[in-house]
Parts: sequence; C-alpha cells; structure tokens
Amino acid sequence: MRAALRAGTVAAVLSGVPSTVWALATRTDPLEPSLAAGSMLLPSATSRPRLLVAAAGVHVALSLGWAQALAVVPGSPRRTPAGGSLWGAGAGLVIAALDLGLAHVSDSARLTAVRDLPVLPQVADHLAYGAIVGALLARPVPLGAQAG
Repeated sequence: MRAALRAGTVAAVLSGVPSTVWALATRTDPLEPSLAAGSMLLPSATSRPRLLVAAAGVHVALSLGWAQALAVVPGSPRRTPAGGSLWGAGAGLVIAALDLGLAHVSDSARLTAVRDLPVLPQVADHLAYGAIVGALLARPVPLGAQAG
C-alpha cells in the first residue's frame, strides 16, 4: 500500500508533463486540463482559482486510486523498472480508454470541459502516469526465487 501511495504521488506530479509540453508548443493554455478536471467537481464554476483547487483534489484522488488498483493487479510488480514501466504504459492506455471514453460517451456537464480537450495529449499523460506507476511498483525478484 505504501508503494502504491508513493507511486501514485510521484505519477500525479509528473504525468501532466506531456500535455503541458503540448500546450506550450501549440501556444494554448497549459492549465486547461487542470481547469477541466476542476469542472468535474464544480461544473458551473468560472473562477480559475476555485477550479484549480478542485482539480488538485480530483487529480490526487484519481492518481492515488488508480495506483492502488494497479498495485493489486495480479502480476503487476515486474522484475525490473523497465518491465514495470512497459506494463504500466499498457495499463495507462486502459485507464485512458476508461477515463476519456467515459467523458466522450457521457453527456454530463461535469465532463464537458474534459471532452473539449485535445485527446492525444491526454492519452500521453495517461501513458506517462501508467509508466511511472509501473516503474515505481516494480520489485526485483529475490535471487532464490528466480527460475533456474
């Protein structure tokens, strides 16, 4: 559980890098994904500070929750951080399909801003999240436990 909390926390901090780089490269608002996350809690809010505070709560809850879920998947701890990272990237794609898929099939006002985001940078954030969590959850197999 402690490893999942650590992995989820680190991934929460770093996983937004792809969409931030995208926003800077395309000269769009790098806070737009955060504002969209905040609107999940406060769909009618227009205050950027209020939406950013709400976004922090949403982001932390989702990041820690998904990390806990990934930590209990059978076989999720891989032998090396590289193997864990690859496994995690795959898990990140599944999470993206669930998270973003739900936003795109729902007509909820809470998800309107998420639906309006460019999809590829959001998928890249999910890939980064999964790769980071997977790498940090990886545990080396003890020498005596290796197949001969």
